[in-house]
Amino acid sequence: MADRNDQEKAGESSGTDPSGAAYEIPVEVIAVLGTAELQVSQILKLGRGAVVELDRVVGEPIEVHANNQLIARGEVVVIEDRLGVQMTEIIKSESS
Repeated sequence: MADRNDQEKAGESSGTDPSGAAYEIPVEVIAVLGTAELQVSQILKLGRGAVVELDRVVGEPIEVHANNQLIARGEVVVIEDRLGVQMTEIIKSESS
């Protein structure tokens, strides 16, 4: 007869552990540096090296969205040769 530890291990290996189920849900995370409105004709004229002016200024917090919902604000940081976002404010949802 299997003991409780064997049953828990079996649940973990088969992916039926309910406590870890949420870790497998895909979430789309977007860091919004700013936005711009352009007409299609303007977009079609953009070429390599074109600069699009955004509606934010340097130093203004960027927004972090998860599944199209604002979850945080932060600032752009450089980590080695990559860009990252340092969270400076977590936005609580209206339902909390």
